[in-house]
Amino acid sequence: MATKRDYYEVLNVERSASLDEIKRSYRKLAMKHHPDRNPGDEQGEEKFKEAAEAYEVLSEPKKRQLYDQFGHQGLRGTSSHDFTHMDAGDIFSMFEDIFGDTLGGVFGGERRRGRQRGSARRGYDLETQIELSLEEVNTSTECDVDFTRQDVCDACTGTGHKPGSQPIACVTCGGAGQVAQAGLGGMFRMVTTCPACHGAGKAYKDKCAKCKGAGRQPRRRKLSVKIPSGIHDGQAVRVPGEGEPGTGGGPRGDLHVIVRVAEHKLFIREDDHLILRMPTSFTHASLGAELDVPTLNGQQKLTIPAGAQHGDLLRLPGFGLPNLRGGNKGDLVIVVQIEIPKRLSGNQKEILRQFADTEDQKVMPESHGFWSKIKEYMGP
Repeated sequence: MATKRDYYEVLNVERSASLDEIKRSYRKLAMKHHPDRNPGDEQGEEKFKEAAEAYEVLSEPKKRQLYDQFGHQGLRGTSSHDFTHMDAGDIFSMFEDIFGDTLGGVFGGERRRGRQRGSARRGYDLETQIELSLEEVNTSTECDVDFTRQDVCDACTGTGHKPGSQPIACVTCGGAGQVAQAGLGGMFRMVTTCPACHGAGKAYKDKCAKCKGAGRQPRRRKLSVKIPSGIHDGQAVRVPGEGEPGTGGGPRGDLHVIVRVAEHKLFIREDDHLILRMPTSFTHASLGAELDVPTLNGQQKLTIPAGAQHGDLLRLPGFGLPNLRGGNKGDLVIVVQIEIPKRLSGNQKEILRQFADTEDQKVMPESHGFWSKIKEYMGP
């Protein structure tokens, strides 16, 4: 079996690319490699199908999340199309919301020309961001999301014309809803949606005073979105139907809430585990001790074994973060950081010198005061 290329490499985008960037790149590649533009080019057709497969995965948040974490293996068992055995025209028809009518006269022949004017189209997806703390990631939480979207004008219900006014045939397309022009050096006849009436075939003299004929108005929207526990930085929660309204009776798009996880002052995240670098005294490390350590769920007892070394790893199982899918929690990993005191009392110094004698270790002699040194130098 041939090895599949990385989907981000196929679409020539960064792993952090937005949905709009992924759409633009896919559209460009699909138009470039479509078999109707490259007759007999089997390699170009394979690239066309490869791009379609990559787009299907990276444009769907859940599939993209699985792919980002587990690669191609993570997509096994998910519903997907076998693009290698599909007709190129059928692939185009699957993604009409991306290609629109601009390719109606170029690819797909009569099948695409037969589309009805003003057919229903899904609205655009939107994207916004929120920031969570590790404490919020530790438990499922609800966050208020405040964003602005284009909504249907309530004065004209999205028509763009003055209520009660009568339509006339669009003068640009003559009521056809489409305009034709020669393209690609005269080899093809480009049929595109009429730019004046946007495919409706009709126009109105009097525009809606509230939206100035746009049919849409920006409107602020506030939602409470449930964020599952264990979510990772950069992952998204999809809220169906909270994007922009469709056209021709089409459904709304979705809202994608991108989660950013703030840095914590104590813990470092590693997958579902948490790492805590804990300062430990020389005596605790040497003799052993039982200490209270902080966790996201309050303080817990930790036993430091006698003879612990700098950099040793100690674990508190189940005190990490919950797994996004399974719910099982990771561990809290404590990194032992032995600290040497910079200031010691005279008694402490004496005890350490006695300890050094037992190890047969040579240490710096006890220093005397300045005037004692002068007296020794000058003599009696």
